[in-house]
Amino acid sequence: MNHVDDACTLPVTWWKSSFSDAGAQCVECGIVDEVTVAVRDSKAPHGPALLLTREQLTGFVSAVAAGRLGGPE
Repeated sequence: MNHVDDACTLPVTWWKSSFSDAGAQCVECGIVDEVTVAVRDSKAPHGPALLLTREQLTGFVSAVAAGRLGGPE
């Protein structure tokens, strides 16, 4: 897993989940190339972005959906 310090420097088109609403805490994704997907905080477009393989992103989303990552208590 890698990252960039300023997500706006990536040549991608960002999108949010269709389940996101206007005031929600959301992440955005952008396809970097055939292997890599960038993920950033929608509220901080000039903040950092994680660079994940599609396999890593799929594993992360699956873990979140299954509740395996824990959360605020």
